[in-house]
Amino acid sequence: MKSHKESIMNKAKAYSAASATSPLALDTVQRRDTTESDVQIEILYCGICHSDLHTVRDEWNSVMPTTYPCVPGHEIVGRVIEVGKAVTEYSPGDVVGVGCLVDSDQSCPACLENVEQFCPDSTFTYNSPDKHLGGVTYGGYSESIVVDEKFVLKVPGNLNLARVAPLLCAGITTYSPLRRWGDINGKKVGVVGLGGLGHMGVKFAKAFGAHTVVFTTTPGKKDDALRLGADEVIISSDSEQMKAHAGSFDYILNTVSADHDVNVYLGMLGMDSTMTMVGAPEAPLAVSAFALIFGRKNLNGSLIGGIKETQEMLDFCGEHNITSDVEVIPIQTVNEAYERLLQSEVKYRFSIDMASLKEE
Repeated sequence: MKSHKESIMNKAKAYSAASATSPLALDTVQRRDTTESDVQIEILYCGICHSDLHTVRDEWNSVMPTTYPCVPGHEIVGRVIEVGKAVTEYSPGDVVGVGCLVDSDQSCPACLENVEQFCPDSTFTYNSPDKHLGGVTYGGYSESIVVDEKFVLKVPGNLNLARVAPLLCAGITTYSPLRRWGDINGKKVGVVGLGGLGHMGVKFAKAFGAHTVVFTTTPGKKDDALRLGADEVIISSDSEQMKAHAGSFDYILNTVSADHDVNVYLGMLGMDSTMTMVGAPEAPLAVSAFALIFGRKNLNGSLIGGIKETQEMLDFCGEHNITSDVEVIPIQTVNEAYERLLQSEVKYRFSIDMASLKEE
């Protein structure tokens, strides 16, 4: 294995933010040399997650303050260009993915249960302490990345790679709670919101055999929701529509990150049913105890998924031909994409073609 000093010489082009108010701009970052358990990856596509925007603008400062320069991106699809001598699962030329995690201690109860996202020493793909180089990790808005083999994922060969990239976050974020809740075949399942997360929730719920219902405040999204697989669409601002479905849902996946009244959706649940939050509103939620007590209802949250489950999700997508709906953009328009993301002007995820970085 190379020494620490020998492992800090690789440079990679990237787009980074220098401060919370700076636009993303061309930069160069250090990547470690490939150690014996590492996989070096040429990044082909990287999705844009709302978390990228929050982190770049330091909007989660009270929970996860941003260290600058910040290179975001945790929805990565690429091609293996080099492997360490101890790597057994991957070879140069393989098409692979990297999601929100690039390391963990591999020994704590969470890791032993294959939920590395809850490891107290987990390393996120960007803005996390980098034990190899010091400073923080740099994400996928870059030409390459080096990741431990255990955190690299196999990408099914039949899927469009630009559309696969968002599966590494938006996909697993919605797949995991839907799968973990139990057999939803034939059950009535609601998806609140039809954005980057919500549209994946609809696709998975439908693939699992659920009677899938979308809640949206935007009447203009009805046709698209039906196209994506929804069986019904409820305009949540229409009190009569909401009243007609009250108490009838077995499970609801809430993907909304904007401030909203969750008690309205708790009222849609039947007895002993559950709503899972995967959207993350900035302000604390005002939850009525009575909304939970009457009906023994459950409200919980879910955070991405472990590596084993993420691979399961990718394999499921390969079997069912499920990918994200994307708009492919060059890296040079990433700042405009952020502004459009704020206005919900994308259907339903941006995917950056990282070949555009070679033009810089």
